[in-house]
Amino acid sequence: MKKTLAKKELVQRLGFGFLSLCIMITVFFLGLLIYFIAVRGIKVISWEFLTQAPRRFMTQGGVAPAIVGTFYLTLGAISLALPLGLACAIYLCEYSPKSSIVNIIRISINNLAGIPSVVFGLFGFAVFVKFFGFGVSILSGALTLGIMVLPGIISASQEAFLAVPQSFREASFALGATQWQTIKNIVIPSALPGILTGVILSIGRVAGETAPILFTAATFYIRGYPDSIFSEVMALPYHIYALMTEGTHPQEQTQIAYGCALILLVLVLLVSGIAIFIRQRKRSGYGH
Repeated sequence: MKKTLAKKELVQRLGFGFLSLCIMITVFFLGLLIYFIAVRGIKVISWEFLTQAPRRFMTQGGVAPAIVGTFYLTLGAISLALPLGLACAIYLCEYSPKSSIVNIIRISINNLAGIPSVVFGLFGFAVFVKFFGFGVSILSGALTLGIMVLPGIISASQEAFLAVPQSFREASFALGATQWQTIKNIVIPSALPGILTGVILSIGRVAGETAPILFTAATFYIRGYPDSIFSEVMALPYHIYALMTEGTHPQEQTQIAYGCALILLVLVLLVSGIAIFIRQRKRSGYGH
């Protein structure tokens, strides 16, 4: 008996040790990535770099239009994907009957989440740019990015809804609440931390994608800022790509590309941090 307990304890320690090692390796490479980008990008960061447009063949000035364009595309994509994803998850988890068709829909959503982003870019180009005639614009890019992250938001929301104990619903029904009142007042608030997790991941993916906006929204250079949803737009991911592949002054443009990468990284971490803070507040408030 003692030998069995000792063996189980050893296996447990080995398991926790392996998990700790995996976490340490992950944190190490994450820190290395941040350090690598920060050391090379901080050299060009200045107020001028953050607030002015590029000039002199992208070797001087700043990247303000690309920052604004990235914000527009991210905001547009999440504004589309979040309500649609939430509504779809509510139907699948709370209203849909248990049937083979619903299972096929769930499998299809999971498969869509694994499709390469360049495929979504070609889809957006064919449908939004050409078929609907939106052209290369903020609207086409935001719609394409929104569809790209929609499966992830649906999946995260479904998991969050399924994690809400069934007893919560039964208690609400026992008090005379309708199904929609139960979903609105009990299920969604309880599942909100999980939903926000999906939104955080989606924001990071939308802000950093290049292939979808390459065909639908991004341009190498524009004067000033976009004035409508049908305007072309500069964006940080595509700007980095263009500087590293199409630039004619590689020494100066490579430093600018690292500066853009640092700004993009800080923006994603900042937005994610705000969402994580809101998620923790919701968890704490619900716990009390």
